[in-house]
Amino acid sequence: MDALTVTPGHRDSLRLDTLRDRTPGPGELLVEGIAVGVCGTDLEIVDGTHGHPPEGRDRLVIGHESLGRVLRAPPGSGFRPGDLVTGVVRRPDPVPCGACAHGHFDMCRNGRYTERGIKELDGFASTLWTVEADYAVRLDAVPAGVGVLLEPASVATKAWDQITCVQARSWAEPRSVLVTGAGPIGLLAALIGVQRGLDVHVLDRVTNGPKPSLVRTLGAEYHSSGVDRAMDMTRPDIVIEATGAAAVAFGAMAAIGPYGVLCPTGLSPVGRTLEVDAGHLNRTMVMDNAAVIGSVNANRDHYAQAATVLAAADHEWLDGLITRRLPLSRFRDAFEREPGDVKTVLELGHGGGSADG
Repeated sequence: MDALTVTPGHRDSLRLDTLRDRTPGPGELLVEGIAVGVCGTDLEIVDGTHGHPPEGRDRLVIGHESLGRVLRAPPGSGFRPGDLVTGVVRRPDPVPCGACAHGHFDMCRNGRYTERGIKELDGFASTLWTVEADYAVRLDAVPAGVGVLLEPASVATKAWDQITCVQARSWAEPRSVLVTGAGPIGLLAALIGVQRGLDVHVLDRVTNGPKPSLVRTLGAEYHSSGVDRAMDMTRPDIVIEATGAAAVAFGAMAAIGPYGVLCPTGLSPVGRTLEVDAGHLNRTMVMDNAAVIGSVNANRDHYAQAATVLAAADHEWLDGLITRRLPLSRFRDAFEREPGDVKTVLELGHGGGSADG
């Protein structure tokens, strides 16, 4: 089988390798890889700033946004050959902590979880892969062309789930949401807001390319005037922060209204300083009963909810999120950002076999 591998911690180590075909273990599916999405985490791994290989090995098969077709399934698994599936990314830690023991491995308390294509487990950027049946999600009503969006949709779904949990502490009737960042997570979070019947606003700094039209086609309002003005204009009950820009996150925090919820999903670069009025932030949080709650990754329930979200969406709109589709033979191009990119997808069924692309 062909697989994209890296040596985590080393720049310029990405290559296309020919590896021994996968053999499914007990309770595992054998899956033909169809596509993988490329996200910021993948770019960090390729850049050498993130990722951990499996124990005893130097190289890691990358790719965590997966789509594949089942070739073989064990009896009683609930799957059969031909099913389209996505693999859940995270696995519980071996202890396990209380959260992992109760199926909430996305909320692991001790950090000993593992992740496909990221942390100590091979990923899905290969022409064949295996996955435990308990960590596979079938895409019954989602077209194959957009099925690779299930993993980022699960991240957006989890963020909304966390927001709902926080709002349940008292009476709540949210009417508006501001999503900061019109990347895949932000746009999928906006989609969920529209499906929930909210007044949805999306903030991003670009003024051309596909993002403004994707937002407007969704029925939401697009803003590019900065977080302070966007907060003032929209007065949102909910803010989902998907840029990872510290100035945007703190700008939203400073202006969140009564009983507002801010949910950051993007990671900010470390080592940078930002001058903020800490006293104002404290007074805002306390006097307005506001909440800031981080959210990362997703558990299996979120994947199942995300499949429902995608099935109910306009599939042509979802297809518009995928702005570049590349064959495996052009894998290097997939890890170079281009203007107008929203989501880049590598199609695993097309590919070369050279060692370095």
